[in-house]
Amino acid sequence: MAVMEDLLLQPPGTTTLLGTVSVLLVFFVFFSNFDCEKKEPPGPRPLPLIGNLLQLGKSPHITLNKLSKKYGPVFTFNFGPQKMVVLAGHRTIREALVSSDAFAEREAVPIIHDLKLTDGIVFANGDSWKEMRHFALTNMRDFGMGRKACEEKIIEESQYLIDLFKDKNGKAFDPAQSVNRAVSNIISSIVYGNRFEYDDPVFISMVDRAVKNTQLMGSASLQLYNFFPRLFKWVGVRKQLMKGSMINREHMKELIKGLQDTLNPQMCRGVVDSFLVRKNQLEASGNMNSHYHEDNLLVTVVNLFTAGTDTTASTIRYGLLLMAKYPEIQDQIQEEISRVIGSRLLQSQDRKNLPYTDAVIHEIQRISNTVPQTIHRTSKDVTFQGYFIKKGTPVLVLLSSALQDEDEWEAPYTFNPSHFLDKDGNFRKREAFLPFSAGPRVCTGESLARMEVFLFFTSLLQHFRFTPPPGVKEEELDLTQVEGFTLTPLPHQLCAISRI
Repeated sequence: MAVMEDLLLQPPGTTTLLGTVSVLLVFFVFFSNFDCEKKEPPGPRPLPLIGNLLQLGKSPHITLNKLSKKYGPVFTFNFGPQKMVVLAGHRTIREALVSSDAFAEREAVPIIHDLKLTDGIVFANGDSWKEMRHFALTNMRDFGMGRKACEEKIIEESQYLIDLFKDKNGKAFDPAQSVNRAVSNIISSIVYGNRFEYDDPVFISMVDRAVKNTQLMGSASLQLYNFFPRLFKWVGVRKQLMKGSMINREHMKELIKGLQDTLNPQMCRGVVDSFLVRKNQLEASGNMNSHYHEDNLLVTVVNLFTAGTDTTASTIRYGLLLMAKYPEIQDQIQEEISRVIGSRLLQSQDRKNLPYTDAVIHEIQRISNTVPQTIHRTSKDVTFQGYFIKKGTPVLVLLSSALQDEDEWEAPYTFNPSHFLDKDGNFRKREAFLPFSAGPRVCTGESLARMEVFLFFTSLLQHFRFTPPPGVKEEELDLTQVEGFTLTPLPHQLCAISRI
């Protein structure tokens, strides 16, 4: 024992010292390379507990876009204790969503779990999401999405909307409710198999509540709950959202029950009927563990109804507001419509012969930026653009940064239809135009929304000239948008002056 102690107390020899240094060098090189390979995205230094929340401001997507100029298109931002990776810029977003399969999952924040929205399409993941998305796309096409049958529904609905506007006799009014109900009737006819009258009290409450719920989803106090669920569970906005969502669900359950009671498997009226038929077939064959269960049906209906109402209606309303603010652009659209269409009913195929109108509609979608961001999460460890992102990391995809990418758009912050016109005045596509996102999570109803915006907007411009209310100058019209889960125009009034 004494011999051992003597050996340990002796100074190290040259060989031992060199060996120790060599081992340390190997560890240094190894861990340096390891750290390099695991390098995480940069970002602003977070404060304890609150992270970087004090930097967000009133418009988070604008703040994050500015930060991307400093830290690059892939950076880290701490929403309270929750670290997220932010993806900004057209090329980075497209690379992540289209060229990689690591970002295809959706993150569900606490309020999504509270509202039981992890079934269905929007916030679901895995096999259930794949099955429900495939089912919804297939059946929405079967019931007209992107086809002549759906076009006829939109044209018919546009006539109801035109009649409502005519009843205003050129006086100032807020077009929000009328446009919301017209647009909602299209997705309702696909989902339920029938439209609703504009004075139907249940329909009115469902549409108004869906729009309100979408605004509440993005409110500042609700985000505090999402970041600190234990501390802010009491906030009134959360309670209001929970109550409104549950009421709408009860109405939807009643509609589904009515369809179930009158179901004819040989003659499906809409998406709900098709789901019920499929569910019954699987249960009859003894398959009780399929994805075709009541929760998936209800949440899918919630997803389609909400998304099919708010975003498209907001885009159309913002477009009408822009027309009143920029009458010279409205003049050019109406000249083109009068020259090419005249007074006959507009059709989807007319789009190719209305390049200026088409360019304006695309520019409205770009500048209105209705869905500025979506939240995904990594399904596996991934090294992306030189940075390591761990599996399960929430990833905020900043769609607004693609629509206002300074490297892609000549005047990114200005309403300029020339973005979508070539030198000869022909319509041109732009790769950075991503209002519906991209990749596997691209909006399920994209083709429907495109058709709706074109037919509703052009039909209204064919019949009416939109102006500010009496006493309000064009330059005084406020283009500020209400921050929510989506961006919507501030409440406003317009005059619809009949042209036909």
